[in-house]
Amino acid sequence: MPKKLEQDLGLPSVLAISIGAMIGSGIFILPALAVKTAGSGVVIAYVLAGLLVVPAALSKSEMATAMPQAGGTYIYIERGMGPLLGTVAGIGTWFALSFKGGLALVGGVPYLLWAFDVPNIVTTAVALGLATVLVLVNLIGAKQTGRLQIAIVGVMLAVLSWFVVGGVPAVDGGAFSTAFDSGAGGIFAATGLVFVSYAGVTKVTSVAEEIENPERNIPLGILGSLAFTTLLYALIVVVMLGVADLDAIAGSATPMIVAARETLGTAGVAGVVIAAILALVSTANAGLLSSSRYPFAMSRDDLAPPSLAEISDRFGTPSRSILLTGAVLLVLIAFVPILEIAKLASAFQILVFVLVNLAVISFRRSGVDYEPTFRSPLYPWMQLFGVVTGLALLTQMGLVAIVGAVVITLGGVAWFYYYGRPRVDREGAAADAVRREVGRKAVDRTRDAVAQTDDYEALVAIPEGSNRRTEAGLLSVAADLARPHDGHVSVVQFDEVADQVPLAAATEKSPTDIEFEDRTDELAADGDVPVRASEIVSHDTCRALANYVGETAPDVLVLEREPDGLQSRLFGSDVEWILEHTDCDAVLVEDRNVDAIDGVTVVTDDGPYDPSKIAVADAIASAHDAAITLEFPLDAGTDDRRATIERYHDEVADLVSVPVSTNVVAPGEPTAFEGDETDLLIVGSGPDDDGLADGLVDGVDSSALVVRPRSDEVPGRLGRAIQRRLF
Repeated sequence: MPKKLEQDLGLPSVLAISIGAMIGSGIFILPALAVKTAGSGVVIAYVLAGLLVVPAALSKSEMATAMPQAGGTYIYIERGMGPLLGTVAGIGTWFALSFKGGLALVGGVPYLLWAFDVPNIVTTAVALGLATVLVLVNLIGAKQTGRLQIAIVGVMLAVLSWFVVGGVPAVDGGAFSTAFDSGAGGIFAATGLVFVSYAGVTKVTSVAEEIENPERNIPLGILGSLAFTTLLYALIVVVMLGVADLDAIAGSATPMIVAARETLGTAGVAGVVIAAILALVSTANAGLLSSSRYPFAMSRDDLAPPSLAEISDRFGTPSRSILLTGAVLLVLIAFVPILEIAKLASAFQILVFVLVNLAVISFRRSGVDYEPTFRSPLYPWMQLFGVVTGLALLTQMGLVAIVGAVVITLGGVAWFYYYGRPRVDREGAAADAVRREVGRKAVDRTRDAVAQTDDYEALVAIPEGSNRRTEAGLLSVAADLARPHDGHVSVVQFDEVADQVPLAAATEKSPTDIEFEDRTDELAADGDVPVRASEIVSHDTCRALANYVGETAPDVLVLEREPDGLQSRLFGSDVEWILEHTDCDAVLVEDRNVDAIDGVTVVTDDGPYDPSKIAVADAIASAHDAAITLEFPLDAGTDDRRATIERYHDEVADLVSVPVSTNVVAPGEPTAFEGDETDLLIVGSGPDDDGLADGLVDGVDSSALVVRPRSDEVPGRLGRAIQRRLF
């Protein structure tokens, strides 16, 4: 039995982890860089960035209450968007958080240099020492990590509050008169830069499995910490820019020390240095705590080696995952230019937030088991706003950052296909949501096709010299198709004469023509559908038929399917040319002289049933008091896929007027059309048929109809690809 993580993180720990994950380089380092872009408009940029994080915060809060499991972002995207994007998000976010943790430790270098005046090599050694201590603390347990986080955040917030309270009276309001001088573009660019300051707000969801009362503590912790931190950031930046010269702030690696020196003196500077070090350590601590849960969660889903899912018997923590993440953190601190890599990781974090918002939409629109105890307000507009603004922010991160995010994404894709795909057989809620949407649209089109009226015309094209049985079979099918729509049948005999024979010389009625007219009149008298007969003489039957269809616009063209018989005599090898140059439904009849039709089987091909195929089946079955079997070959798929397909079958069955049974056929299972219960097989033929329809018809003894839908009923290339992949 797999071990479970202990739920011992309360609301104070959740708030501390979330606040500690945000307050770090975002306020102690980034303001100096952002001032260069937006001047005093940086205050607006910080507030705007906090607002743009809200959609992702709400989305992750909702999903965390539905899936309180270790892994956070990875879990939500993997379950919502599928294992491929889940792998990309898991690996990318793991690296991003590790990079950000390394940046937090190395980002304290200017403050350490100011306080102790030590060389860089000593600072690097201290950063490595702090990272090692944090790895050991995380190995001991989440409760100890949470307690440490509370202590760190408490001291840090006390100093930052002192900075704000002591600095507000000295703020010069005139310093903000130029807030809009950089324009909307400058402020939005600065927003993209400081956005990463809030990226840690949702880190706590990665330890959701260890949070007590998650349905309450997760949304309260995330939203409460975001609101608090946004306000705190804005006040700190107001004080920073209101008491010090903008150029001094922009040119300093320790901007808060510059501001503290102006208002709080030596004691304030010392407090800021302590707060900066604590803030950066807490950011690294929260980053290590949350990032180590990503390989742990991926391992439990067979997307990473199983050893990473092992939980320590002594401490109850995922020790191997923590050690791996700690090793990566140490390597980054020692050898990698962490600032540039952190910018790349930040761009990926924005992309992950976009996927998080899409994941909520996927869950809500799918049929998977999804029951959050907290639901995001203003759905789906909140999520769509997050997607659009996230993509807009990505454009502000620069080409290098975007390329870096693409590289991380491609690395995740490669890992999935190398390691994950052979081991997993599942799909995300997005696949089921798309499948449901495809099914809904197919049902709507089918409803329209079955209910079609408005002077319905079924055109039967036959050659000169056809026999009574052939004409009777084609006319019977056409009459069955026209009857439900109160339509009529047009029977046209096409006579082809040699090019050297004038058409006028061939217009006189021959005995064969008279026999055709008499026979058609007799067949029409036996039915209850109006029949109109005519003859056309031409030098080229193919073009004559295509022109006639173009002029009269029938609803369906009925032909005989007999490659070596009537079809060959009438069209030769040009039947495909005819079908390509006529834009109406076409039905090719393979009449094997069945006396009675009691069972009709409709077989789908790579997606939902063509609406015209269902309409043809309903009309034929109604005329013969027959039952319909809808047969769907399912080569592979999840239980959710089968359930969605069965639901789609039920919706289609409600549209037709005869009894309907469904048959979802797995590989190796018998099909309905291969048995004696099928008297008529109906298959479809389209752009991607590749002879499948002919193969099915040639492989059965029953009569068959091959239905070719008109062009506006056939999805485009992308639509067909989606149907083949998901349906």
